[in-house]
Amino acid sequence: MAAIVSDKLLDWYDTHARDLPWRARPGEPAPDPYRVWLSEVMLQQTTVAAVKPYFEAFTSRWPTVEALAAAPEEDVMAAWAGLGYYSRARNLVKAARAVAGMGGFPDNEAELRKLPGLGDYTAAAVAAIAFGRRAVVVDANVERVVSRLFAIREPLPGSRKAIRAETDAITPETRAGDFAQAMMDLGSGICTARDPKCLLCPLERDCRGKAEGDPTLLPVKAPKKAKPTRQGKAWWIEREGAVWLVRREGKGMLGGMRALPDDGWSARGDGSGEAPIEGSWEARGVVRHAFTHFSIELAVERQSGAAQPEGEGEWWPIAELDDAGLPTLFAKAARLVLA
Repeated sequence: MAAIVSDKLLDWYDTHARDLPWRARPGEPAPDPYRVWLSEVMLQQTTVAAVKPYFEAFTSRWPTVEALAAAPEEDVMAAWAGLGYYSRARNLVKAARAVAGMGGFPDNEAELRKLPGLGDYTAAAVAAIAFGRRAVVVDANVERVVSRLFAIREPLPGSRKAIRAETDAITPETRAGDFAQAMMDLGSGICTARDPKCLLCPLERDCRGKAEGDPTLLPVKAPKKAKPTRQGKAWWIEREGAVWLVRREGKGMLGGMRALPDDGWSARGDGSGEAPIEGSWEARGVVRHAFTHFSIELAVERQSGAAQPEGEGEWWPIAELDDAGLPTLFAKAARLVLA
């Protein structure tokens, strides 16, 4: 079955491969490892449609891994704003500097995994797609396709060992990169979570999940834990056409990013509610934002003509606020004030 599945999938991919800015078409030389790596880091927990403009902006500004390695971290963090998981942006810079120091990307999984921020999936994807190495590439799309193809009914995450074993069994010795991307394309466009287009699937006749019932019931997922909702406050402090921005601590939630001053809320608890300066505050409303493990309701208050707060920060021209690279939560708060 393994050879049949890989042959069918590669034949389908040769005709239906998506055109993506970080990809090479089937039969073309492998893409630049830098572009493969950058796209894979960006695509973690983010859609292709959302990533495309970020990828184009990054590769225009930093066209090589050496250029990215030479960039100030704060510039990369600002350019990353909106993609979430800001620790990935910090690791992006660290990995770029490591690769530049080596003179190029290592061409195998074991060495790629040693780079900052490269886990099993990203290392396998870069090894297969950029270097043609046989590697077992398993993302959420592949988990769904393989769970259905082999009718794996153990709930995630416990089923991941079986999913990886079955993916390994059908991964071909050659064209492993094309095979990995074919699996991703099949999962994103055909074998979708809610409305799979089974009649268009090249693997329909081989799919045990389809033969045994409703494939949308696979993969089986463990019940989600309810997310806590935290309460916090942020302050818009305005003076002479500028707003006071602080730099968040390098580690932790939104580490290293410019932001509005807040009251110390975190994933573990609510904020203190204590304002950074005295004075009369105008309530501007509440913004809500979901992080991976919790949600936040952030009340936003404004004061104009204020004295400079104590501590480190900077007056940022409000007309140029888009260039500050505020994280999504604080960009929402800014839009609320300026509406």
